[in-house]
Amino acid sequence: MTVALIGYGEVGRILAEDLRAQGHAVTAFDPKLAGEAGAAMRQHAAEHGVAPAASHAEAVRGAWLVVSAVTASQTVAVAEACAAGLDAGAFFLDVNSASPGAKRRAAAIVDAAGSRYVEGAVMTSVPPYRIKVPLLLGGAHAQALKPLLDALGFAPKVASDELGIASATKMCRSVMIKGLEAMVIESFTAARHHGVEDAVLASLHETFPGIDWERQAAYFFQRAIEHGRRRSEEMREVAVTVREAGLDAFSASGTAERHAQIAGLADAGVFGTCATPGFARSADWRVEADRLLAARAEPAQPTRP
Repeated sequence: MTVALIGYGEVGRILAEDLRAQGHAVTAFDPKLAGEAGAAMRQHAAEHGVAPAASHAEAVRGAWLVVSAVTASQTVAVAEACAAGLDAGAFFLDVNSASPGAKRRAAAIVDAAGSRYVEGAVMTSVPPYRIKVPLLLGGAHAQALKPLLDALGFAPKVASDELGIASATKMCRSVMIKGLEAMVIESFTAARHHGVEDAVLASLHETFPGIDWERQAAYFFQRAIEHGRRRSEEMREVAVTVREAGLDAFSASGTAERHAQIAGLADAGVFGTCATPGFARSADWRVEADRLLAARAEPAQPTRP
């Protein structure tokens, strides 16, 4: 079977490795593949026998399954770019963290091209589970796609034959999960500035004894530094989802801003260089908090006489 991967970031590369290990043909397209920033992507593709394509349409042509794994803001644009190359009857699995409304717009484009759109909601971090990450499916073609995904080694569960249900589940969960990441970064960094981090940690351990807050904080900083851009875009889609419910998206919007801030600082090199993809520059959250504080420090105000 030929599987086309649109987006060759962390998720795309993991899927490529697992699919190629089973002997399936894999094509891939990512705008970064052709440029200087795509050197590592091209090397990975060569090492795993993945065929890079020059365009979205070229990548999907001849593929029976297309997996769209891009940043949330590109969900609809990618469906449009792929439409011309999609084969009749092919499945288009959209695993992007986009709002139900965005998924419905993408579905209309794919279905009009004669292919079968299925929304997918990835329900936890991909690296620990790899291709078997819990995946909710939605849409009229979800039941038809499930046996194929089972055979490929995925771990799918059909949420609904109605588009938007799987995405809404993912988006509402992200209010909590990504919001907790942002809150821990904000709380622990501020505590570090005021010299009260040990007291805060002790209080949290007392209130939530089942959580290793040292380890959790290190993980949250890691993920935000490595994937803040993607997380900020996801949270903007989460905010749209919240507003679709008639609520003000205070938490989702604030979380989006925090992740965007971390992403900008990471791009500027504030957190150093990363030797191991997928992990932050330091396993100690205090190191990263100090770097964040130093980067955000305001110039000292002159002392009045």
